[in-house]
Amino acid sequence: MEDYANYDAMGLAELIRKKEVSARELLNEAVTRAKAVQSDLNCFSAMFPEVAETQISQSLPNGPFTGVPMAVKDLGFEIDGQPITNGSLAFKDNVADYDSVMCERYKAAGFTLFGQTTSPEFGLTTTTESLLYGATRNPWDTTRTSGGSSGGASACVAAGVIPLAHASDGGGSIRIPAGCTGLFGMKPSRGRTPMGPATTEGWNGQSTVHAVSRSVRDSAALLDATHGREVGSRYVAPEPDSTFLSALERDPKPLKIALWTNAPNGTRPDPDAQAGLDATRKLLEDLGHVVEEAGPDLDGDVLGKSLMVTVSAAIAMVMEARGEALGRQLGPDDMEPVTARFVELGNSIPMKELMKATQASITAGLQYEHFLVDGGYDMVLSPTMSRVPDKIGVLSLNPDDMDAYTQAVTTFAPWCAISNQAGSPAMSVPLHWTAENLPIGMMFGARCGNEWELYQLAGQLERAAPWAHKRPPVWVG
Repeated sequence: MEDYANYDAMGLAELIRKKEVSARELLNEAVTRAKAVQSDLNCFSAMFPEVAETQISQSLPNGPFTGVPMAVKDLGFEIDGQPITNGSLAFKDNVADYDSVMCERYKAAGFTLFGQTTSPEFGLTTTTESLLYGATRNPWDTTRTSGGSSGGASACVAAGVIPLAHASDGGGSIRIPAGCTGLFGMKPSRGRTPMGPATTEGWNGQSTVHAVSRSVRDSAALLDATHGREVGSRYVAPEPDSTFLSALERDPKPLKIALWTNAPNGTRPDPDAQAGLDATRKLLEDLGHVVEEAGPDLDGDVLGKSLMVTVSAAIAMVMEARGEALGRQLGPDDMEPVTARFVELGNSIPMKELMKATQASITAGLQYEHFLVDGGYDMVLSPTMSRVPDKIGVLSLNPDDMDAYTQAVTTFAPWCAISNQAGSPAMSVPLHWTAENLPIGMMFGARCGNEWELYQLAGQLERAAPWAHKRPPVWVG
């Protein structure tokens, strides 16, 4: 199928409905491309086309993506009988014994699940490198990261293996990989998508799941197919008035957008990222929107500490449970050096510090939304990353220099985490490529529950400044 990569997922599903191609033919195309790209990008942690073959042989449901091949992230997405290692040495050879709720919803939507994409250990950094699987590389420049923690997803989609892939985001892990590889990435509101059945939230509600994609409509249609409360969830995001896909049918009203350049920790965009912001501002103003330089006044030190405390407590809990399951004490050989520091901190912090961290996130969410409401802003615009994708090794959880790692990781994408702490939606839109042909995503954040408005703007931007024709040097579509 020579024109396979000219179609997004909805386009492929339409070919299936018209009987112009079969689900098995599309599966073969995806698997062939996955194998072809693996040596260059190392974006798959496992392939299991037999799972997809079984789905096809048992008759696929009539869903919006019937027959479309899908790869899922090796973090928080269980497929019964298949590996789930979370990119961690401690979980090597671990196999799921149930389908996650999101897996059930993907199957109901008609996807055929054929592979698993790489993640750093527990999604703890902004690159996708691990001692377990090695480094995942960016198809725009294989010496650079494809982002993290959904870097396997972004690499395989950007290279043309499939048109969209499952991803998750606890501090930017959908938007950063999308921004690094020239893709669209939407982080939904807290409580929008399921994370069960073992738990209904991650990192005290800061983590959420969705996808990276080449087209906006694929992302919107996927959210339509997968959002909604799951059994046991303690909260649910507000229901939209209509489908997310319908947001793409017309341009938004003129919006008032805050241009936020000074991140909470003081990081500012480098010249490449600033050039992207300048071009995006001009595009928005040409489309009739009002853009003002402004941003929420947030304490970066407090927010950074609260994120560290929350994540450390969560990872310490996970590793303790894994040690109990294995019947032994886990040690340094079971985890990466940065992960070991998270575990050490999580085991040593006083209980009140976790409550302080939770309150700091609540306070940040209040400040962020009050900034929007009080200023009359519909959205906030910032760069997804402060600079082009870093070289492989700079952001790894196994650094040569811990101080250099800390400096790099805290300045790479410091605008992202506020949306996780506030529980609000945000999207990275591929609107800028540097003179060296490296992508830097532009990020838009909105109030909790306002994905529909973000999708509406994304649709307008996609029509005004299309990106689907841009192809990286590593391309197997």
